[in-house]
Amino acid sequence: MNPLLDFSGLPRFAEIRPEHITPAVSQLLGDNRALIGRVREDTDVPTWDNFVQPMADANERLSRAWGQVSHLNAVVNTPELREAYNANLPLVTQYYAELAQDQVLFEKFKELRGSREFEGLSSARKKVIENELRDFRLGGAELPAEKKARFLQIQEELSALGSRFNDNLLDATNAFVLHVEDAGELSGIPDDVLQTAREVAARDNASGWKFTLHAPSYLPLMQYADNRKLREKMYRAYSTRASELNAAALPSGDTGNLDNTPLIARILELRKEESQLLGFECYAEVSLATKMASTPVQVLDFLGELADKARPYAERDLKELSQFAAEKLQLDTLEAWDLAYVSEKLRLERYAFSEQEVKQYFPETSVLPGMFGLVENLYGINITPVEATTVQLWHADAKLFNIGDSEGKLLGRFYLDLYARPGKRGGGWMDDAISRRRYVGGADNREYAVQAPVAYLNCNFSGPVPHGEKVRPALFTHDEVITLFHEFGHGLHHLLTQVDDLGVSGIHGVEWDAVELPSQFMENFCWEWEVISRMARHVDTDASMPRELFDKMLAGKNFQSGLQMLRQLEFALFDMHLHFDFDPYGQKTAQQLLDEVREQVAVIIPPAFNRFPNSFSHIFGGGYAAGYYSYKWAEVLSADAYSMFEENPAGTVVDSETGLRFWKEILAVGGSRPTLESFIAFRGRGPEINALLRHNGMAPAPA
Repeated sequence: MNPLLDFSGLPRFAEIRPEHITPAVSQLLGDNRALIGRVREDTDVPTWDNFVQPMADANERLSRAWGQVSHLNAVVNTPELREAYNANLPLVTQYYAELAQDQVLFEKFKELRGSREFEGLSSARKKVIENELRDFRLGGAELPAEKKARFLQIQEELSALGSRFNDNLLDATNAFVLHVEDAGELSGIPDDVLQTAREVAARDNASGWKFTLHAPSYLPLMQYADNRKLREKMYRAYSTRASELNAAALPSGDTGNLDNTPLIARILELRKEESQLLGFECYAEVSLATKMASTPVQVLDFLGELADKARPYAERDLKELSQFAAEKLQLDTLEAWDLAYVSEKLRLERYAFSEQEVKQYFPETSVLPGMFGLVENLYGINITPVEATTVQLWHADAKLFNIGDSEGKLLGRFYLDLYARPGKRGGGWMDDAISRRRYVGGADNREYAVQAPVAYLNCNFSGPVPHGEKVRPALFTHDEVITLFHEFGHGLHHLLTQVDDLGVSGIHGVEWDAVELPSQFMENFCWEWEVISRMARHVDTDASMPRELFDKMLAGKNFQSGLQMLRQLEFALFDMHLHFDFDPYGQKTAQQLLDEVREQVAVIIPPAFNRFPNSFSHIFGGGYAAGYYSYKWAEVLSADAYSMFEENPAGTVVDSETGLRFWKEILAVGGSRPTLESFIAFRGRGPEINALLRHNGMAPAPA
């Protein structure tokens, strides 16, 4: 059997080959189209059982199979896999686009919505139907035939462009290698980073050290390397990836056709055309139709308010940084490639600790049990590893874990793939492999069962390295610990759902600007001594982290938080303006728009050669177009939700009573009701911005 067509259990990753993809996709699309044909021709009154459920089951099989292909393309990318993925992506895109435009199905959903049965359905099923009606309208179902055809073409081209954008970024990132032979040029760089760089060189049968643009290599070099020219060389290469300037930054001088600039222009034109076909003024309005925020102006006002509050703090941060650079490091001009380096030096002087010192207390062997222990105590669940020999994985780095309830019942499973490597896209992300749903099975096809959800959790951290005769476990920076908690929060949102209808279980159906609520909520625990004291153990001595060191970390928690917040607001404003009041057919480029936004809100202006839009995969190769503001929007919700744990009269944030309430009112309900209703059910009131400002050290304003 084609492993992509086996839905009896977990994916059979070890058996999947590129040649399996086209036959599997062809069969599933054929089966689905045949079923939809029968559903369309059925003359019975549409009900949940004869209309909604059969299509949901069919689309779930396609989603699971294609999800495995997409996942492999992201974590073990090869030329053969990429070719098969890109060959079938238009076919899958076309299928879903055709489905969203099907007038007969649209009318049947409207008939079901107006039927007597609808009133008797659960709130979750009502929400599924309401969402379907909305998505049909957004999918072009109400368009005349000629406009439907054009809308379909746009969807297919946008899908291909997004995939090409990500491929170009990955290839440009992989293409750059900085080879250093002289150890004298590497002063300041931590030993574990140098060890990894030497191993990279050795794998290429080279002497010396090789550095790449992948985060575990790039970030510590920028943070610790005393060699300013080395930092500049790396910064130029990183900030010009997938741009017209990329070739000049590479040793070979030739990237092929990896410039994302024309792709950006075309993506924006197509999104504008799509929005106008649907009767909207701009793509931002299309995007916000499925979010909590109602209008682009509301979002811009929200971002503007935060920018006004953050700017005084950012100006103070920059002043302190510049003064320190001039007085202590003899850097009269603070360049972009100096910022991380000078910040680390200032942090060390002001708070008497370095990221490298802290890192020794966060080996993977302590962090994972600590994180798992936290959620086990909060929610009364159990997390256990699955023996690698009993399950098929895509890489030796990957692991599988089970989540069970207090009685041993399986609630869900998650894969964990933590380390950076060639062929794996950058950043951290969670995706669903299998979603919870209630289905009919058994020998007589009458037995009801609930399908346990499965999630992928992916990061790009440094892996274990040889240390003498042993292999030292992976060491995480505190920022990486926060990233891990963030992605695990997404995973728990998907895995702890109690909703049995696929369209609104887990992360499905959740407004995009609220989907970061559970992930950002989890980040807060990384700043609690109650949590850190049980988790942080020195990699060599197994000693607990000294309270003194943690207090220094806490004192430095909001170190340069003004600069950090303003940077995120800069990206969010750029994204919203790009899809709201930017003319994609005009003379102004996306880069020029970003330059204008920076002039208005930023206190640090990057060099003219910086090409950030060309690597902004969130909005050009992912799902955050006109939605990058979601991080800050959801952070208001997450900070305010977490404040309820902080207000616990017992004085402990790891409180199971509050945790179970958070599970019941936020995690369990998924997308079965509006997030605002879920938030109010948990918090007892609507969200307030004060907790976010307090968590970022921005209340009251500085003198």
